[in-house]
Amino acid sequence: MDDSGQHDLTRLLHRWGAGDAKALEELIELVYPELRRIASRYLHGRQGQTLQSTALVHEAYLRLAGRQEFNWKDRAHFYAVAARVIRSILVDHYRAQRAAKRGGGAERVTLEESALAPAPASDPVDLLDLDAALHELELLDPQQARIVELRYFAGLGIEETAHVAGVSPATVKRDWLVARAWLRRRLSGGPQAGRPES
Repeated sequence: MDDSGQHDLTRLLHRWGAGDAKALEELIELVYPELRRIASRYLHGRQGQTLQSTALVHEAYLRLAGRQEFNWKDRAHFYAVAARVIRSILVDHYRAQRAAKRGGGAERVTLEESALAPAPASDPVDLLDLDAALHELELLDPQQARIVELRYFAGLGIEETAHVAGVSPATVKRDWLVARAWLRRRLSGGPQAGRPES
């Protein structure tokens, strides 16, 4: 999205937050392609995937639309909330899928560079275990947890994540590497040293 699109998004968020229902229609038209891209890239190539990208985007839209009275700050704030919503939808979906299979066959994902490319089969982890580990990381280092959420669940690149998180690209790269290493140790049952060290 170019600078004018970013300003339009921020303006529409403010109008929507002030109760302008028409702004929501314009906002969705502006962000729908980006949300669909994020969903498609996250879901691409997942074995046994029953959730479609269109359904994921529509569910995200419904949950975001329910936040009309929300005090939207800007575009960065919107994408941070969208990342959290996408994560929540995916976790809810896989919880239901696991329950339907009586505990077997839960979705497994990898902690690769981002959701921008299909995840290889190496080092898969259970999505629900990843969610629990992210909650733990959030208590230890909220910034690292937010960066993982933006990179992994929203599929944002380094520069975009830096903008949304309000930190430098170098900080995003460092925290992404440290957080991934911490999550791998945590998910493999290895010893925990507490707070991830940068």
